[in-house]
This record gives sequence, structure tokens and C-alpha cells, in this order.
Amino acid sequence: MSSQPSRTAPGPLRNPVGGHVPVAGGLHTVGLSYARELEAETVQVFVANPRGWATPAGNPRQDEAFRAACAEESLPAYVHAPYLINFGSHTEATVERSVESLRHSLRRGREIGARGVVVHTGSATGGRHRSVALKQVREHLLPLLDELTHDDDPYLLLESTAGQGSSLCSRTWDFGPYFEALDAHPMLGVCLDTCHIFAAGHDLTGPDGMHSTLDLLVDTVGPGRLKLIHANDSKDVAGAHKDRHENIGAGHIGEDPFRALMTHPATEGVPLVIETPGGREGHAADVARLKRLRDG
Repeated sequence: MSSQPSRTAPGPLRNPVGGHVPVAGGLHTVGLSYARELEAETVQVFVANPRGWATPAGNPRQDEAFRAACAEESLPAYVHAPYLINFGSHTEATVERSVESLRHSLRRGREIGARGVVVHTGSATGGRHRSVALKQVREHLLPLLDELTHDDDPYLLLESTAGQGSSLCSRTWDFGPYFEALDAHPMLGVCLDTCHIFAAGHDLTGPDGMHSTLDLLVDTVGPGRLKLIHANDSKDVAGAHKDRHENIGAGHIGEDPFRALMTHPATEGVPLVIETPGGREGHAADVARLKRLRDG
């Protein structure tokens, strides 16, 4: 990948900005080609069908080329685990498949040099109390964290939801019981989705909206746990509990909170990945917009 226009000085960027890229046809040939067109400084990929349980083997040649290119260009890479994963499910088959699916994503993450694997925090299904579901999270997820013993293993990054239904984690303070259930494992981190946290009820607008929300997150999980940010605007108002992403500045969050996001101490060095509408053109515009907010 070529050096980026926004890189005005040597050394790491305060907040690398990039996007989730398609990889059907090859992690390296398709994924990094798309990333180049976005002028991305970080990338996120799927390593399996996000809406299925299949655990496909990788292509070693593509894996190595992707890993080498990311290392050469200091391009942080992340994996997003499939959406079906739910360690709080009351269905035994779903929990078993969740273990298999997440183990696969973590292994593939290591194979391609990913820094983290993002997984949704799930929900307490079947009408059970969240404390029961969190015990189940501990029983099945803690062993997977304990398997992360290699120097190049990725972090497991918990992504909260917009607060629909019986979500286990949607507000900043919900990360507390989740971390507690997992003994605040050293390989555990947070992926903060701006649309999700806004939809869950944290109003990020106003002079202190974004900073106060980030303060709450740090108070809950401690410093250094925020490893990745999904930078998405919201089609709906704060507290709507609807997970509908919008292009940066075109939704109810607006541009200013994203500028504020990149000035908070907790986000120092944390990459921003967009998951917004609009295809290649919309993605490139959002990456450029976030870089302008960062560098302006």
C-alpha cells in the first residue's frame, strides 16, 4: 500500500482511519485492493460468512501476502466474528456453535496477523435473567480467552449492541459485569461502536457528549481496554435502540462528536473503522471525512 496523503510526519498516526473491506476472492488481492482505493490506514475483514456457522480454512498464500503487506505498511488489521455468535443463548446448539465459530475467528485472526477479533456481546434469550446468561458467558468464553497464549494472538474485543431486546451489554456500564464474568482477562478489550452506543442511550452530541461517554467507559473497564472504534453515524435518534448506520455527518450524531472522539486520551492510537452505507464511493468519502476531522 502507498503512504497516505494525511500522514504528514513519520511515526504512528493518532487514529488510523479505515474501513471494513470485502474479501471474497482473496484477502490480499481483493481486500487490500479495496483498502487502497479507500486510502485506508486500517482494515477490518470477515474470515467466514457473517450470517452462517461455516468455519472455512484460509488460503495460506493469501494469508501470508495479507499479513506481510499489513506489517510492511503498519496497517492494523482486525477480524469481525460472525453475527450469529451468542454465548448468552438458552439454546445449547447455538452456544456450542458460538464456541466453534469464535475459536475459528481467533485462530484465523492469528494466521493473518490481526490485532483483534470483534465479537458482539449477545443477549440473554429464553426469558432468563442476565446473571444466568453471564455465568454461561463465563463458562464458555473464558476458556477461549485462556487459549490465547501465542505472542501474536489477537485480543478479543467485545462490541456492545444498540440495546435491542434482552441485550447483555449496551450501555457503557454494562461492560462492567461482562468483564467481571471474564475475570477482566488480559486478552479482553472493547470495540466501541458509536452508532450502537448512541442508539443505546448515550447522547454523544453537545459539548461534552462524546468525552463524558468515553469517561464512563474508562471508569467501567479501566484504561487501555479500548482497542478499536467502529465509527458510524446513526439514522435514528439517541436511545432509539435501532442499529442503523449512517454516513459520517449525515446522521443524528453529526461531525462534531467524531472530532471530539479523536481528542480524548482513551482513544490515543486507537484505529477507527467505518461500517457505513454507500459502497466504495461512500466509504472513501467517510474515510476522507474522518481524516479531515482528525487532521484539521
